[in-house]
Amino acid sequence: MAVRAKLRGAISGFGEVAARAHLPGWRTRENVAIGAIHDPVSERRHDAIRLIKNVRVYDDLELMLDGEAPDFVDVASPPGLHHGAARAALAAGAHVLVEKPLALTLSEFDELAALAAEKRRVLMCVHNWKYAPAYMAARKAIEAGRLGAVRFVSIDRLRTAPAGAGGSGGKWRSSAASGGGILIDHGWHVFYLMNWLLGGDAPVSISARLESPASADVDDVADLRIRFESGALSRVHLSWRAPVRRTSALIYGERASLEIEGDRVLLTDRAGKVDDLSVADMADDSYHSAWFGGVAEEFELAVTEGTDSPIAKRNVAEARVALMLMEAARKSSINGGVEIKLS
Repeated sequence: MAVRAKLRGAISGFGEVAARAHLPGWRTRENVAIGAIHDPVSERRHDAIRLIKNVRVYDDLELMLDGEAPDFVDVASPPGLHHGAARAALAAGAHVLVEKPLALTLSEFDELAALAAEKRRVLMCVHNWKYAPAYMAARKAIEAGRLGAVRFVSIDRLRTAPAGAGGSGGKWRSSAASGGGILIDHGWHVFYLMNWLLGGDAPVSISARLESPASADVDDVADLRIRFESGALSRVHLSWRAPVRRTSALIYGERASLEIEGDRVLLTDRAGKVDDLSVADMADDSYHSAWFGGVAEEFELAVTEGTDSPIAKRNVAEARVALMLMEAARKSSINGGVEIKLS
């Protein structure tokens, strides 16, 4: 049997999420080799040299693309840089995986999607919460029909501060120019997660209240209501002002409800019978390296299948839904929380 050549990968942006989540995730893939790193910050290039044997580092993305001609580029820079880096990588003929958000506007997204189609390259976004064991258990229960038709989804993300507060990660999350704010940082995850849990059910409207601290130009609280095509409703609350860290969800259908609190997953049916579906997972942190291994596997398979891969198509569809909801949420909040219909 012929041995398949390894995919030669490069990472653009070697901050905390790349070093602590992406790199360990890529190392779980036997047929992937990360050989080059791009980052304009010398300290991060030094980190890459320390962590990756024989790696080549660059301070200029175009030089890396020209000199390495990688099979794929993993874009892990701050959100404000995603569009430019992804566009350059696609133009150079590389497949591209982008940390969330894939883009900051629908026009940017559509440009990247069109370029990926033109170049016949896979374009995907890091939707790692789909690999959180608790939400995988929830999806399995929903698919098995244990909840019946889902009628309501509620997700809370409470944090005491932005991830990486005091470091470089906290800096970009607190800057609108860099693509910061809780709606981007946490809302994107919630949007694709709901779309996935509901089996691709399309959102039809959203109302939102976004709040910002007096000294900042980004939102640190988001309270959202979303209606879906099936009639299902959802409620989302995201906060960097909470006194405790908490990640929880409530999903109910006509037959049963499902409660998620960290790794604890409880299904309660109409008769009051409780089924404990709790899972074992790594400690809840901001990087979730174990989950990125699932993302890496999915991306590798999509590249093998090609641009018509169902995996890639589904991922891009989820990303577009997330971006539509993000833009509409901002419009709703600016107009006092009115319901905004999605086209």
